[in-house]
Amino acid sequence: MNVIKKVIQLSDGRTIEIETGKLAKQADGSAVVKMGGTMLLATVTAAKEVKEGTDFMPLTVDYKEKYYSAGRFPGGFMKREGKSSDYEILISRLIDRPIRPLWPDDFHLEVFVNVYLISAEKDIQPDALAGLAASCALASSNLPFGGPISEVRVARIGGEFKINPNFSEMADCDLDLMVAATEENIMMVEGEMNEVSEHDMLEAIKFAHEEIKKHCRVQKELITELGNDEKRDYPHDVEDEDLRKAVHEFCYDKCYAHAKSFKSKHEREDGFVAIKDEFLATIPEEELEEKTPLVERYYHAVEKEAMRNMILDEGIRLDGRVCNEVRPIWCEVDYLPCAHGSAIFTRGETQSLATVTLGTKLDMKEMDEVLIQDDQQFVLHYNFPPFATGEAKSQRGVGRREIGHGNLAMRALKPVIPMMPENPYAVRVVSDILESNGSSSMASVCGGCLALMDAGVQIRKPVAGVAMGLITDETRPNERYAILTDILGDEDHLGDMDFKVTGTADGITATQMDIKVDGLSYEVLEKALEQARQGRMHIMGEMMKTIDKPREDYKPFVPRIKSFEIAKDFIGAVIGKGGETIQKIQAETGAVINIDEVDGKGIVDIATNDAEAMQKAYDWIMGICAVPEVGETYHGKVVSCVEFGAFVEILPGKEGLLHISEIDWGKTEKVEDVLHEGDEVDVKLIEVDTKTGKLRLSRKALLPKPEGYVEPVRKPRPQGQGDRRGNNDRKPSGDRRNNNNDRKPRNDRPQHAHKSEKPAEE
Repeated sequence: MNVIKKVIQLSDGRTIEIETGKLAKQADGSAVVKMGGTMLLATVTAAKEVKEGTDFMPLTVDYKEKYYSAGRFPGGFMKREGKSSDYEILISRLIDRPIRPLWPDDFHLEVFVNVYLISAEKDIQPDALAGLAASCALASSNLPFGGPISEVRVARIGGEFKINPNFSEMADCDLDLMVAATEENIMMVEGEMNEVSEHDMLEAIKFAHEEIKKHCRVQKELITELGNDEKRDYPHDVEDEDLRKAVHEFCYDKCYAHAKSFKSKHEREDGFVAIKDEFLATIPEEELEEKTPLVERYYHAVEKEAMRNMILDEGIRLDGRVCNEVRPIWCEVDYLPCAHGSAIFTRGETQSLATVTLGTKLDMKEMDEVLIQDDQQFVLHYNFPPFATGEAKSQRGVGRREIGHGNLAMRALKPVIPMMPENPYAVRVVSDILESNGSSSMASVCGGCLALMDAGVQIRKPVAGVAMGLITDETRPNERYAILTDILGDEDHLGDMDFKVTGTADGITATQMDIKVDGLSYEVLEKALEQARQGRMHIMGEMMKTIDKPREDYKPFVPRIKSFEIAKDFIGAVIGKGGETIQKIQAETGAVINIDEVDGKGIVDIATNDAEAMQKAYDWIMGICAVPEVGETYHGKVVSCVEFGAFVEILPGKEGLLHISEIDWGKTEKVEDVLHEGDEVDVKLIEVDTKTGKLRLSRKALLPKPEGYVEPVRKPRPQGQGDRRGNNDRKPSGDRRNNNNDRKPRNDRPQHAHKSEKPAEE
């Protein structure tokens, strides 16, 4: 084995170790990255032949967390890892996006990158190491990858930037960015912030890049030690320079003129296809089959060149806008009469139907990852059906792109949504994209914000988002460029950078940035961020014309939630044995009840649309938690009658003895003469046994005392003897002997003792 190890020293004394040559040696490349007790194994394999018809880079990246890495069993019936979770897909995308642009344009072999979490220290965040692990595996291979890259998390904690902080440090951070880069260039940025300025975000990116440069230099040393400077050959595209020139000469001017015609999306697409077909018609029929794939490739390059030059030369875009202009916007709220909140946000040819659903804690999404177990109070789901772009095909589940776009929109809105205990609701926003021509994720942010305000969710501030693009002159990227506000789909595909920025009027809440050009300066990025801020504020102004603050109350059909605290000791009593008590309360009231223990207290949520049911459930629970007080009057219910009195339930689950002598001022011969099971009666609590907690009640204490009434002389009650439910002047209900001290204990009584003996009258 030729095992090579390298070490990256972080500024705070921590280290990252890289090892290759020990595991997964049959892969084209493999590496283990270790930090503390956390280890990730990354592998890369590439096909030997190109699949017929492939004219793109077929890269697949999968990140998987093994439950054994933290000594845990997977959940579910099968008890084994299954399909990737949303969390794993999001990390896979973070690896994929900076790697994908760094391959030769004519490299079309299938490449598979797999990153496994194989050991997990509880406090270390493994996602910050995944990009580095993938790059190390590529560096150890002989594939023509244009890296190396690395990826780090930069967080601002207590006003200071820190690289790859632990889980326990993240509670106090107001900026959380993942940054990927080569030694020379930033490739990708994604993260969330708590209304951070553009300047501060840019400083965080610079801070992260300085750390990434060290990682890249160590990987270059690794490549040299492995002797992988010579890269593997691969099947190259067949070229026909004469045909390339012919396509350019015939199509360029036509494409440029068509780009300036400012057609709608589908008219523009049809026009470009017509130009290509016009050129194909000039090729002899016997050569058409052979040359069509080459024409497709050459024509795409000409079309892209013409559109880019038109924007750079004339400062006018494909739909006739100037560079910093936002497309027309119209909005509507309360569109769906039965949804808890709804909004339509339309910007140009992009449209989102956003809805809000409010639920209880039982509706929260449960996360059960290897190192993260949590309930998500707020989720946002994004759907992109094929009809949104006019495609005629079926929709087969949720794709990775939809998960990524939904996550970005969720991070954008999360900082302004009130959480527990201020807001007891589970909140779900859904953005269904009904029409798309650029930046549907930002339409989801704007539509989601409007729908939240329509639902009456008291968001702290409105949030808007805008997608930006950049087109540069490849020879002078920092001198000749155009920054585009609110990009079209075509401008996204032909541009050198696309980035999305969301925020309130006071700062950024989330961002996602992908840079495809080398040598872009921070000065250009700074200008782009400022133009994005201006575009975002314009969009927010248009949104506020429709609704400028949350409604004061929820819709009538939204379940109301009453949230209150009870003592921790009463949680078990409210739930009951096997959930019997809480199920009974829910069955009889129709309310949904949830109880959690938080910080040593019981937090109870009652959800229902019925005010009477809400009050009944609340009173029931508070009755269970109430501590009976001597001298207080209670309205109770007779649950059973015995010869010496009646047992009355004065609070849920709390019964006391109403002795026959306490029923009335006069002598009561039989309990049934006055009370029957099921009767409701007012009683006063006159005694609580300090040892047993048993309760003595009186009805006569609440009745007027008859004139001339003489209180009978009572005999002293024997010590340590009382009735079975709380009256200390009686023995347990099964022991009906006279209350005389000279009688034998029960165990010494003859077995034939007469069962009809009654307690002595007092």
